[in-house]
Amino acid sequence: MSDNVVHLHKHSPAAPPATADVRPDLIVIADPTMQAVPVVPLWARSGRAVRQAVTHERTKTGARLVARHTLYLAGGTRIVARRAWDGRTAARYERMIRTAEAAGNHEAAAEWEERGQRFREARHRRRMDLLKSPAYLAKGALVGTGMGIGTLVALGVVLAIANGDITDAVTPLMAVVKFISLLITIVQVVWGPAVTIGPFLALLGLWAVGRHQQAAPNWALPEKARNTDGEPITPSIVVKALRDLGIPALRNAIKDMGDAGASMLGPIRIAGCGVEVDVTLPSGVATNEVQGKRKKLAENLTRHEHEVFITIPEAARTVRLWIADSGALDEPIGPSPLTTDDTLTADYKKGRAPWGQDLRGDAAALSLYQRHLLVTGLSNQGKTASLRALALWAALDRTVDFRMADLKGVGDWAMFDGIAEILIQGPTDEHVIETTEMVEGAVEEMNRRIEERRLDPSVAFRPLIVLVDEAQVAFMCPAKDDNNVPYGGAKATSRYFMAVRKIHNQGRAVDVLMWQGTQDPTNENLPKLVREGAHTRASLALGTEQQSRMALGDKAVNGGAAPHLLRQGLDKGTLVVASDGIKIPAGQASITVRTHFIDDEDAAVIADRAKALRDGVTTLTAVDHTEDRDPLADIAHVLGDAPRVLTADVLKRLSALDPGTYNGWTPGDLKQVLEEHGAAPYKSDGRMVVGRDRVHQALAERDTDGSASA
Repeated sequence: MSDNVVHLHKHSPAAPPATADVRPDLIVIADPTMQAVPVVPLWARSGRAVRQAVTHERTKTGARLVARHTLYLAGGTRIVARRAWDGRTAARYERMIRTAEAAGNHEAAAEWEERGQRFREARHRRRMDLLKSPAYLAKGALVGTGMGIGTLVALGVVLAIANGDITDAVTPLMAVVKFISLLITIVQVVWGPAVTIGPFLALLGLWAVGRHQQAAPNWALPEKARNTDGEPITPSIVVKALRDLGIPALRNAIKDMGDAGASMLGPIRIAGCGVEVDVTLPSGVATNEVQGKRKKLAENLTRHEHEVFITIPEAARTVRLWIADSGALDEPIGPSPLTTDDTLTADYKKGRAPWGQDLRGDAAALSLYQRHLLVTGLSNQGKTASLRALALWAALDRTVDFRMADLKGVGDWAMFDGIAEILIQGPTDEHVIETTEMVEGAVEEMNRRIEERRLDPSVAFRPLIVLVDEAQVAFMCPAKDDNNVPYGGAKATSRYFMAVRKIHNQGRAVDVLMWQGTQDPTNENLPKLVREGAHTRASLALGTEQQSRMALGDKAVNGGAAPHLLRQGLDKGTLVVASDGIKIPAGQASITVRTHFIDDEDAAVIADRAKALRDGVTTLTAVDHTEDRDPLADIAHVLGDAPRVLTADVLKRLSALDPGTYNGWTPGDLKQVLEEHGAAPYKSDGRMVVGRDRVHQALAERDTDGSASA
């Protein structure tokens, strides 16, 4: 039983009265259950009370008050002493000379040196004059005293003659004597209190200087002064933030600069929902040192980390700071032009897709022309919406064809039914197999185009975009074909990997493009050769800098790209883009884009507009693996509802329907099949087309003949 617990049994007599021997730290407890109740010693309870008192808000406020006003006095003394020293010496000129030399401005350094020399010469003359001043003062005093007495005597004589009283001759002299006596009396009365109060007035003046300059640490300042959210960015704030980064070379350089570091800064420019300023770093300070201090710099600027971006412009030894207005990046941007302008169309070759806004607030538009695309990021950060916005714009160009696979399969791409030639939706291994065969079919189409281009260099092709969303599912698929060749994987034996690589290598030249969306990139689910094959690489929020390098490349990350610093869940739809297809400020390797969000309903409306521009596309939901094909029936199927379709487009649709059967078909093969059934191609507007009505009539006649024969 504890020494600090006394029990009273239920039926025991009353406890004896306290005596001098009773310990004061014992608590007597009447406990019918007779269980020991632990007692906290008084010394422990006293310690907790002390801790509570120390951490109480009023205690902390009082401590800050005392520290603040004490530091105001110390800071004011330092400021006044520095001003006095600068006024009496050439220290100011020396600092300006060092600043100019550090900036490499030797002309300014020579000018400040000349000014300092003139200051020293003037000071020397003043000192020489000061040495001669006692003699000048003595002569002046004698002459002045003599003239003053003579004047007073003459005035007295005039008064005596005027009043007829000889005593008036000394009246002016006596008046002066009495005035001097009064001054002495006043000084005697005031001197004592002045000597007593003077030091306090001096201290008050020093305190006032320190208070005006806020010469105290931020933690000691009052709440109003510390809460500077939304405070305008000024040169002094930027320099102070840089000085306090904890980089000794930078701090010492700013301290030695005569202008307190102002010469480091370029003009502060309004840039969208923030400001932008270029900072020329002094010798001995590397740009990556400042980049590595982004969080501390943001806090010094009274901003959150995501509200400060550090990039490297063209100028040597320079960093470019973009500082958002407090809270501005949490505000949504406007709607996409695709949803506000029903007449908007696309031009794949010359146009740019409206993707969003950059941090300056300018429209960010991306050229898709002959560029492979990769969009990556963590899950649920807006990857599919960002990728889909580009595809919707491209769909408004009727010449652009799509083959799509959504390996998530929740309907995000369902509106492309009727636009895409193939639309695979689902996450299973079977869907990956179909996706792989779709991409391999695109490779066959690419090879056919290359061969056709070899025969006729002037031939032009319709753009074909092969889009795979959630591509990491394909890379991680363990399924193998009948020859034990894996569909997934990151090696040269992987069918999906090799098909993508082939399109990356040669597809751009004949407008066969590979677009992929993937999440949480690793070397396993996004191989190095695949990610480096994309011309446009964009990343949403990621977890680590290593992932950022995978997504965007080392050059972009070394230049300031930092998708791993985006806030997961809060910066949805914000992309860091590395591409030559988007306007990037000179000297930068990437740009941050806040993309427009297009919801499913608006996406369906835009897709309907795209369908209205087309002659009708029959979308396949899976790649057909049937060995025995009916060419005439397949031709009728791919014609869809269009009254006539170009022969080249029919061949392409047949190839998408069954690459194994139709990839090798030529216009001659198509013509032979149609002529056999009396539905030969014909010219329309000077181009060979296949008529829907002819094919359907031939198919009906064949079926009728077959039935009669039977």
